[in-house]
Amino acid sequence: MTHAKILPHEVHITAIRAQGAGGQNVNKVSNAVHLRFDIHASSLPPELKARLLAWSDQRITQEGVIVIKAQEHRSLEMNRADALHRLQALVDQAAHVDRPRKATRPTHGSKVRRLTGKTQRGEIKTLRGRVSD
Repeated sequence: MTHAKILPHEVHITAIRAQGAGGQNVNKVSNAVHLRFDIHASSLPPELKARLLAWSDQRITQEGVIVIKAQEHRSLEMNRADALHRLQALVDQAAHVDRPRKATRPTHGSKVRRLTGKTQRGEIKTLRGRVSD
């Protein structure tokens, strides 16, 4: 499948207060980002939409909305870029289709080598037995 690009007007980004350590700054500055991307309303190809909706990912809601929260960085811009990057990575992962595996058979030489190795090993084991007079 081709590389699907996320259009900026399809993404809804909200600035929220971050959790965790940060002292007074965390209580007064909204640096975390809450990103919402509606799969149904997007311009993605129908096959990709179906693959995303079929995934059992905790970031995808029952209504088909991808929710990503980014609060790793101290600046709002870096968190916004991080959230968009993670959304694009999720879509790219869904767009990747593995090639079907072609079944192969062992060659004649590999079969012969395997069987001669087994017979040699068996002969070694028979020599470990009791010695008769």
